[in-house]
Amino acid sequence: MSDLKLSEIMAMQKELQDKHKGKWTPLTPEYGRSCLLWMVEELGEVVAVVKKSDEKLIMIDEKIRSALTEEFVDVLMFMNDALMCYGITASDFSDAYLKKHTKNMSRNWEKSEAEFSEQLRAK
Repeated sequence: MSDLKLSEIMAMQKELQDKHKGKWTPLTPEYGRSCLLWMVEELGEVVAVVKKSDEKLIMIDEKIRSALTEEFVDVLMFMNDALMCYGITASDFSDAYLKKHTKNMSRNWEKSEAEFSEQLRAK
């Protein structure tokens, strides 16, 4: 069983991009939006698999599970492309993830929901 680190995943994605250099759009800021749009399209394919499948089957049917996993991989690949377009490194992402996790662990979700609901009612 593999457990890739984010830095390894990003290096693999860069290797794929380098292989297709000149054929695929470069990983530069002006193509970040395109990568994000492709990522959203792939997320739609994740949703399609879930919509067409029973939740129990997703957990036990290898064919459905494999299709769902592959679509999640496509989402992650385009997310990696977008990160690289904007010069966000694995270290940058990891630091931000840890910071956000710490914030979420101490967050009062009930209070946040109540404040959000109140803001909606005020509009």
